[in-house]
Amino acid sequence: MKLIISALALSLAAAVAVPASATGVMTCQGDKAKWQSIAKLTDTIIKDGWKVRKAKVDGGCYEVYGTTPEGDRVEAYFDPITLEKLYVSRRGEVLFQKAK
Repeated sequence: MKLIISALALSLAAAVAVPASATGVMTCQGDKAKWQSIAKLTDTIIKDGWKVRKAKVDGGCYEVYGTTPEGDRVEAYFDPITLEKLYVSRRGEVLFQKAK
């Protein structure tokens, strides 16, 4: 019985010690030395007609909160190396998701 309690306590301690992961729905992989700047991303999508309210790094991707050229207020994820659009959602509704 003590062995079971000890194992449960150890499992709980390990779960608590795991660092928090990204808050978003996407994760990106790649050499950070190859990342393009977040300013370049925002400049590029603004030229495409987007309005950017906030841009940050989340899960190794660039996450943008803004308005699309079509007028949708969205959360969008972009690859930091290619600046390719990966995912766009509006209030939980997926508007775009790059095929894997």
